[in-house]
Amino acid sequence: MDIFFPHISLDSLHHYIRTMTRSMAVRSHRDMLEWLQGDIQSYLPHQIMIAAWGDFETGTVQHDILSRLVGVRSTNSNHITITPMLLKLFKRWVEFGHRPYAIHGDESSFLIPDSGRECKISEALRNMRCVMVHGIYDERGCHDCVYAIFRNIEPFSPQEHDTMALMLPYVDTALRQVEHLPHQVRGVPVANIVSESTDSSVAPGNDLSDREVQVLYWVTQGKTNYEIGSILEISEFTVKNHMQRIFKKLDVFSRAQAVGKYKTMVRNV
Repeated sequence: MDIFFPHISLDSLHHYIRTMTRSMAVRSHRDMLEWLQGDIQSYLPHQIMIAAWGDFETGTVQHDILSRLVGVRSTNSNHITITPMLLKLFKRWVEFGHRPYAIHGDESSFLIPDSGRECKISEALRNMRCVMVHGIYDERGCHDCVYAIFRNIEPFSPQEHDTMALMLPYVDTALRQVEHLPHQVRGVPVANIVSESTDSSVAPGNDLSDREVQVLYWVTQGKTNYEIGSILEISEFTVKNHMQRIFKKLDVFSRAQAVGKYKTMVRNV
């Protein structure tokens, strides 16, 4: 035991084991948040955690945001703002040989570009002083994940890098036991209508929500409003309202025009 934990007391070791064991009991976002903002704070203090998963080569990723900060929630996030940051963090993680790394101070200023679409989440991230990143590289399922923890206190220490490496498998397992949020439809890609650059390839007036992107994706697959409603578990009337907003944001007048506009927005990262 001393070989792996040379500077830890027996009581501390028992606390660590109990903390990691509690990850097996996580079943909801509330459970996950309480675990992250409770026991995990003893080892990795942070204010915000963002978990992202999907195909990072094409930019087809979804994300969860877990924080006790007011308004910092997954449902309030704008993927046009968040996704480019996550793609950059994942790319850098790959460049670091799939090892934990941290970004401190002014270097973190590139994370959230000023896109003119300020929200609670981007405001909160700009107030963070450092971020540590680690991921899970899925060689078999091509379903890679990246985890970023942000805080506004002192920089992450080398010991915390090691702690991140030890704890991430438990964090990843816990989150995989949590049901998708309503806007995170299993098997439905969030279209990568952003580029890796800090400038969005979509004009600000075309700021589609995640749900509108999901609706538009199924329109490109030839689905009717009724079929889309069944897939997304919303009413046909709600789909129609989404389509009206999509038409307005894309400045089009038909489904065919919307599909054409959609295809011009998609970019490979």
